[in-house]
Amino acid sequence: MEMMDAILALNQLVDESDPDVDFPNSFHAFQTAEGIRQAHPDKDWFQLVGLIHDVGKMLGLWEEPQWAVVGDTFPVGCQYQKSVVFRDNTFLDNPDDKNANYNTEYGMYEPNCGLNKVLMSWGHDEYLYRVLKFNNCSIPEEGMYMIRFHSFYPWHSHGDYMHLCNDRDLQMLPWVQEFNKFDLYTKTTELPDVEKLKPYYQSLIDKYCPGTLKW
Repeated sequence: MEMMDAILALNQLVDESDPDVDFPNSFHAFQTAEGIRQAHPDKDWFQLVGLIHDVGKMLGLWEEPQWAVVGDTFPVGCQYQKSVVFRDNTFLDNPDDKNANYNTEYGMYEPNCGLNKVLMSWGHDEYLYRVLKFNNCSIPEEGMYMIRFHSFYPWHSHGDYMHLCNDRDLQMLPWVQEFNKFDLYTKTTELPDVEKLKPYYQSLIDKYCPGTLKW
């Protein structure tokens, strides 16, 4: 499937975890991209990230349950921080929480090991990140961090899990936070003219993740 086909396929999906959106995700994709384009007209890769960041939600169209696709992400294999949404009432039967190898501050990790060595909960962020890596897409590292960690709210919005981060993660954090402004605050009821915008964004797809991709 080509990237634009995947984006438009999101018309069939409404994210049950998102209280701000009651229209299909493809509209949010173009809204986010256009918000970034206005603020960062010189960073076409950033605009593309805005367009494609939620494409991993395709999993929800392939019979994955939404709890395994959408919502906040967090590291597994170490103590769950209080900032993880619904942590207090949905993890009660999780055996990791009672396992001494996994329920301490560092769990199975070394201090400041880096997020590239941390196992994250599964969801659309990690899936799209792996698809882009597998297909050798040329989006810069800053954009790949945005894609992989934009749902990692305990980190980029609450400042948790810093004890697992290395210097590179801390350098990338402001980029993820900058992206988050547009992911959260471009959701309006004014829907974009997708047909008018498609040629421009197709040119960005052709530049950074062209052709038929393996999903």
